[in-house]
Amino acid sequence: MIPWLDAHSPFPDVSEALTTDAPGLLAAGADLSPQRLLAAYQRGIFPWFSEGQPILWWSTDPRMVLMTEHFRISDSLRKTLRKVDRSAATDGRWQVRFDSAFEQVMRACAAPRRDGPGTWISEEIIAGYTGLHKLGYAHSSELWLDGELVGGAYGVAIGRMFYGESMFARVSDGSKIALAYLVHFLRRQGVTMIDCQQETGHLASLGAAPISRARFLAHLRSSIALPQIKEWTPVSPVT
Repeated sequence: MIPWLDAHSPFPDVSEALTTDAPGLLAAGADLSPQRLLAAYQRGIFPWFSEGQPILWWSTDPRMVLMTEHFRISDSLRKTLRKVDRSAATDGRWQVRFDSAFEQVMRACAAPRRDGPGTWISEEIIAGYTGLHKLGYAHSSELWLDGELVGGAYGVAIGRMFYGESMFARVSDGSKIALAYLVHFLRRQGVTMIDCQQETGHLASLGAAPISRARFLAHLRSSIALPQIKEWTPVSPVT
C-alpha cells in the first residue's frame, strides 16, 4: 500500500517505492504546485499518471539517464542540423529558440500523436509546469519553420541537473533537432546528466542508458547544489 499525500505531507523516502506490481511507484495525492514539483525533483521523484487517476509519484530503479557527452547525433541528423544553421544565418526560415513559447511546447507535446492518442500531459500538468517556468525552473527548446512551431522539448532545471519531460515533432527530426540544441547547451553549462525517467528504445537510440537509483541520487544531490543556469541561449551543436 502506498501512502496518500495531502497538501502538507512530505514525500516518503524513495527507498519505500514499490518493487513489484508497479515498480517505482512511491505515493499518490497532493498537488502539482511549483513548490511540490520542486520538492519532488530535488528528491529524484516525478509525477506520472493518466487522465482520471490521482496524482501518482514515482522514483524508478533503475533510472534512465542521458549523459550529455554520450548524446548520439547520426550522420543524417548532423546534415539536417547544418541546414538549420545555414538557414538561421541567411534566410531565417529555420530558427531555434529557447523559452519563447513554453506553454505552446507543452500543449504540442500533449496533443494526439499520429500513431495514438494524446499523452498524459493534462491541464493540471500544464498549469504546474508553466508555474515552474515562470519561476525560472522549467525551459523549452523550440524549432521554428517560417514562424511556425514545428518541434520542441521541455524539462526542469535545478542547479546543474536537467530533467527531460517530453518532446514533439511536426516535421521530420523536429524533436531531435530541438533536443540536440538543448543537450549541447546543457553540456556547455556543465550539465553532465539528463534525467529521462523511464526506459524506452527511442531514448536508448539517442545514447541514454539505465543506471541504479543510488547512483542517480548521488549525482542529483551534487548537481542541484550548483548555481542555477542564468542565460538560456541556443548554440549550434555542429560546426
